[in-house]
Amino acid sequence: MSALALSHSLALVLCRTLQHGGRAGIVRPMFGRLFPSEGKIFFDMFERHAQTTVEAARLLRAMLNNPVDLADQARRIKQLEHEGDAITHRAVETLHKTFVTPIDRGDVHRLISRLDDVLDLIEASSERIWLYGIDSVDREAADLADVLVSAVNEMSRAMVGLRDLKNREVILRACMEINRYENEGDALLRRAVARLFQDSKDPLRVIKLKDIYEFLENAIDRCEDVANVVEGVALEYS
Repeated sequence: MSALALSHSLALVLCRTLQHGGRAGIVRPMFGRLFPSEGKIFFDMFERHAQTTVEAARLLRAMLNNPVDLADQARRIKQLEHEGDAITHRAVETLHKTFVTPIDRGDVHRLISRLDDVLDLIEASSERIWLYGIDSVDREAADLADVLVSAVNEMSRAMVGLRDLKNREVILRACMEINRYENEGDALLRRAVARLFQDSKDPLRVIKLKDIYEFLENAIDRCEDVANVVEGVALEYS
């Protein structure tokens, strides 16, 4: 029996127990531990983490478009990464305390972990921009940041869609868009590296920018990892 089916079955048992004179003072607290806020707390955490990632991605794009006060801009993104870590730790802790989850336990853990991977890479990108002292970037870096923002926006939309697994078309459409952005990111990375080696005369700048390009593209790739988990959940539970 799936976790979702078990959840429905236990909820039915609770209703019948109360209807037949069961002791609500005992039964309700017990089921409250099994169903924290009816499992909605996990969806809340998915959405909060995704929205934190959207905010971080926008700050990273702004950092690339206006590379001044790099330490301060990197610090603001680092704060968001800490917020994401706190959400991830709470989700894992709650998972260990919850008997029945709204989706498969493994999917809950994979999803929050993949979300955290995206935010970690955004923070790592900002840190390198600061540490490398990048005071100007090529158009390709800004384009990669635009694609990253678009991908995490779709990722956030997919998290909201998880609350209504019956409407899987919304979720699958967001996943398809993320896949499209991942392909676009791959193409941008290839063009960016090719142009960098052709046009730049400073080998140190080549090394720095190539590293930043790759971190940006890797963050977009991790969005696709999130989409793969979400797509599997949507297909299984719809």
